Amino acid sequence: MLILLLIIAISMIVVGITNTIIAPILTGIGFIIIALILKK
Repeated sequence: MLILLLIIAISMIVVGITNTIIAPILTGIGFIIIALILKK
């Protein structure tokens, strides 16, 4: 049971870290795409 809780906690931490890394990248790419569309 403790092992399961540890695995869940670790996976949640990993998801949180990846979200903080990926979210700014995705928003940056989105802004670049919008800028390219507006330039045309």
